[in-house]
Amino acid sequence: MLSDDEKVGAEAYFALLEAGNLLFAAVDQQLRRDGEISHAQFEILTKLRAHPDGLRMSDLANVLVVSRSGLTYQVTQLEKRGLLQRGSAPGDDRVVVVRVTPAAEGLIDHLEPGHVQLVRQAFSAVTDRRDFETLARILGQLSQTLRATRRHDDG
Repeated sequence: MLSDDEKVGAEAYFALLEAGNLLFAAVDQQLRRDGEISHAQFEILTKLRAHPDGLRMSDLANVLVVSRSGLTYQVTQLEKRGLLQRGSAPGDDRVVVVRVTPAAEGLIDHLEPGHVQLVRQAFSAVTDRRDFETLARILGQLSQTLRATRRHDDG
């Protein structure tokens, strides 16, 4: 039996899941329509864009919180489209580094306005700045806690 506080926590948890799933689906639909790319692939490209020198595959998997095998599949698909380039790390040919291509830069530039507009509309309809700050703080703490637990369980 859940306490009253636990019931409120459960309601918040399920609301988070539902809202996240709905927002993810809307974003995925927009990205597929406007750029023939999935949300997961867009996330890979935008994370890599922030690292002009590229990232090792293992580091990218950790940043995205995905399995290495799932990431390898997505990277292969993006590479086939000419959006990513794999290469070796300087000084270590055994380490694979992934970088965005100019074509990916162009695709991200094309998709960003619609993506930003969709997310802005979804949030601005129900949220003000103070709520954003609270939500960011709570979700940041949750992510930090879960990442620490994940690292502990992995190793």
